[in-house]
Amino acid sequence: MAVLKIKVTSIIGRMGDLDKVTAVCGKSGVFHPDNSLSFYSDTSDFTPLSEENPYSAPLQRLTDAVNASRKKLELLSEKEMEHVQFTREETESYVRSIASSLDSLQKERAQAQQQVEQYTREIEQVSHFVGMDLNLDEIHDCKYIKVRFGSLPKESFEKLNSYKQNPYIIFFPCTHDDLKYWGVYFAPIDAVSEVDRIFSSLYFERTRLAELRGTPEGGVEELRTLRDQEIEKIQRVDAKIDALWKKEQTACAQIYSYLTEQSVFFGIRRYAARYNDNFILTGWIPASSEKAFQKELDQLDSVEYTFEGAEEELSHSPPVALKNKAVFRPFEFFVDMYGLPSYDEVDPTPFVAITYILLFGIMFGDLGQGVCVSIVGWLMWKWKKMKLGKILIPCGISAAVFGALFGSVFGFEHALDPLYKNVFGLSGKPIEVMEPATTNMIIYSAVGIGILLVIVAILINIYSCIRRKHWENALFGPNGLAGLVFYTALVAGFGGQLIFGWQIVNTAYIIGLIVLPILVMFFREVLGGLVERRSDWKPESWGNFIMQNFFEVFEFLLSYATNTMSFLRVGAFVLVHAGMMLVVFTLAEMSSGVAYVLIAVIGNVFVMALEGLLVGIQVLRLEFYEMFSRFFDGDGRPFNPVVVRREQ
Repeated sequence: MAVLKIKVTSIIGRMGDLDKVTAVCGKSGVFHPDNSLSFYSDTSDFTPLSEENPYSAPLQRLTDAVNASRKKLELLSEKEMEHVQFTREETESYVRSIASSLDSLQKERAQAQQQVEQYTREIEQVSHFVGMDLNLDEIHDCKYIKVRFGSLPKESFEKLNSYKQNPYIIFFPCTHDDLKYWGVYFAPIDAVSEVDRIFSSLYFERTRLAELRGTPEGGVEELRTLRDQEIEKIQRVDAKIDALWKKEQTACAQIYSYLTEQSVFFGIRRYAARYNDNFILTGWIPASSEKAFQKELDQLDSVEYTFEGAEEELSHSPPVALKNKAVFRPFEFFVDMYGLPSYDEVDPTPFVAITYILLFGIMFGDLGQGVCVSIVGWLMWKWKKMKLGKILIPCGISAAVFGALFGSVFGFEHALDPLYKNVFGLSGKPIEVMEPATTNMIIYSAVGIGILLVIVAILINIYSCIRRKHWENALFGPNGLAGLVFYTALVAGFGGQLIFGWQIVNTAYIIGLIVLPILVMFFREVLGGLVERRSDWKPESWGNFIMQNFFEVFEFLLSYATNTMSFLRVGAFVLVHAGMMLVVFTLAEMSSGVAYVLIAVIGNVFVMALEGLLVGIQVLRLEFYEMFSRFFDGDGRPFNPVVVRREQ
């Protein structure tokens, strides 16, 4: 259970060297800057640095111009940029030049693209009138008749019969689809207003053909010619952009990489504080990187620095990076969902990994389906880099192992019987889930697992609190020594008597191991204050204290019972899996041949998907509510060092 050891460094130097220091910090890839003023009690002579980043504007303009041209900027490696240097004037001049050229070409392309879209819309509109024997020139020359081209909704077209008494309400359709009719109507000049009003009420949408000459067929061809010209123009512009990019790609990548580096380095300055002509910069680095970081700073003659262990600066909430073995590392995903541990808190990742894999395997126990879950998890990680995929791999293996104990292979409960008989010399599979006696054993075992895990969670909390010198929680809290004594005494006394017939509960047992721990938990704040020598150990009002702690202790006692009973779901899901597969094969046996195989396959897929989701959620719930809450606060903040190039 490890949290990466880190140190806090304070760097002091001349303001003229601040850029060099931020470059060292940024290039190291291990420096997590923090507000320097927060580390000093008297900051009256210090001023924070509030400066506008001079690299962000040209970097943004270059990025926007290149992206708009559908090109991709590549961030060069640190080695490729080792000897590349530019002045600020050079970068700004280059960005203005290349951005102006790209913007001009892109504007030309956008205008041509807009024309293509406009011509495409017009072609679509005019195409609806192809086939009408009309001369648009003659229509435009009409002095006494107005002609309207457009479309009517299908419902409105059917309503035209109600206007038969008006001789001018006549619509001549040309084409139609399931929703509209396209066509034309005519109206004399003195009646056009009334006719337009009626057609408007019928939701007539007008298509204007004023700019076209000749026939609609000729208009379509003319529009297609114009559209083709604009498409050729786009192609010419694209060729110019490609030629420009081919010429400038290397220079663009260098300028982009340089601006990105300098922008990131300059961003560190906002964490620094100024004192006259000096600066102070504070941040966190891994303890393992101290020597390498110190070596880089030693190259700056006017800079002084100090390193201190994060244990000495706990009041500043040192940032946290988890450090776990490869087998446990995927489960940092779950820990991060709940919250990172504080720097001096126990990292729960190994505990989560072990218990999650164990509980998932028990609840999902099936050899064939477990293997499938592992394969799916591997594919999720391999193809999509999904963190959940790496978690499913060991969970599927665990499910396969417990599936072998339960004798279940894709729901076939006796498929492994020959293996048990011939290899292990057993009469059948080790655990017959659906037998009444075994069912009771599974339920009792689930509760036993829950009791064990709750005790382990309490022990972890005691260890964590002792390490952090939180004596109140370690000794007197419900998840401390008093709670451990009460819980184990209750389980051993009454549970042992119920299951094993132990007769150990007597008056002294009840008073010493049950009543006394309850009283200790009731007065935990007072006792903790005395042990930790706090001045406020005595309650302001004993009446309020007794009332408040009465309900809190009642809640503690209730949580012991509910947390333990929650583990019944572990045994319940073992039975649910067997029951669901029994239903699948009952349905399959009602058919034969191909239908039997199809039902069995679909049933297995359905059960795997549904039960995998439910089991995953339920185990996570047990982790968060029944175990995490006993020893883990999750108030830590992540260790985020400044880096220019993040690993993919």
